[in-house]
This record gives sequence, structure tokens and C-alpha cells, in this order.
Amino acid sequence: MGTRTEGAGEGAAGETVRMTAWVRGQVQGVGFRWFTRANALRIGGLEGFALNLGDGRVQVVAEGPRDRCELLLEWLRTGDTPGRVEGVTEIWGPPRGGYEGFAIR
Repeated sequence: MGTRTEGAGEGAAGETVRMTAWVRGQVQGVGFRWFTRANALRIGGLEGFALNLGDGRVQVVAEGPRDRCELLLEWLRTGDTPGRVEGVTEIWGPPRGGYEGFAIR
């Protein structure tokens, strides 16, 4: 599926982190970014964005408590998304800030 790096799975569940995920498959033109934003808002406590990339992937950046970022990542991987997800790769790191809410770009 994906590759976990930079200490994924380490630290406290409430630790504030930045999760950047790249979603491959049929994920553009199907409402994927909108549903990603809706799920981030449903989970709560997340800030960031979902962005279509030129190569057909969607980039998702979420900052907030680690356990909430993990819930969003799990949703991205479940197949309960619009379109067809073929794979998700993510990296973890410290939050950078500068976001207001969760945006579609």
C-alpha cells in the first residue's frame, strides 16, 4: 500500500503533527477533494488542504493531533472514497502552521 516514514506510529496520540499524503488512482474529477475536506471537518481538529496535482494524484496535507491525522489517512486508504484509490504514500513531520481550516485548492 503506502510507505510510512519519519516516526509514524511513535509518540502520543494527541501529539500535533503534519501528515502529507499522495493519493494515486482515479481521484480527480470525482469529488475526491470535496469528500476529503468533508471528512477532515467531520473528524475535527485538522487544518490543511487537498490539492489536485498535474500527474493525476491528489496531495492531502493535514495538521493536528496524530490520532486524528491517522483517522483521515485510514479513510483515504479504505476504498470508501469517490473514484478509485490505487495507493497512498505518506510522510509525517512537525507541523508548519499557517492554515485556517481545511481547504480545497
